[in-house]
Amino acid sequence: MRRVIVNSTPLIVLCNVGRLHLLKHLYQEIFIPRAVFDEVTAKPDSACQQVRDNLDWIHVERIQDTMQKRMYQAKLHDGEVEVMILAQQEPPADLVILDDGAAKRTAKFLGLTVTGTLGVLLKAKRTGLIPSVAPVLCDLQSNGFYITKNVRDMVLASAGEAQCRK
Repeated sequence: MRRVIVNSTPLIVLCNVGRLHLLKHLYQEIFIPRAVFDEVTAKPDSACQQVRDNLDWIHVERIQDTMQKRMYQAKLHDGEVEVMILAQQEPPADLVILDDGAAKRTAKFLGLTVTGTLGVLLKAKRTGLIPSVAPVLCDLQSNGFYITKNVRDMVLASAGEAQCRK
């Protein structure tokens, strides 16, 4: 089974549009560092409740070497730092899911395989979990998830779809 480490933003935005289940269907189980769990469950909102209700397939892990955190913290948030460290621990991650540009660049520099929320949506369409990416993109944007026009256009083109109407 693949070892997939997920950061806060993908969890929060997928919860906000009722699509957290896509991670379970695509990967069977995911792993999140303690800092991500703490961030996502800090407020009693939808994401907090959905993550807490799914701890049978969302596994919370602590990083082994907390001293490593100092190397990353100049550019990254605590959850992103722990994602990087957890992804490199044994067993190493097969995939990390991050949305922040600096975090993605750092993960790629470290040799990690990276995708983001939009990559998850494209995979969900390719595997038949969702019929279309466009309505989900519209929902994400309506819920405050920032997507540039160029990125939105590239994702929709990759999905073979037209623009969302919002």
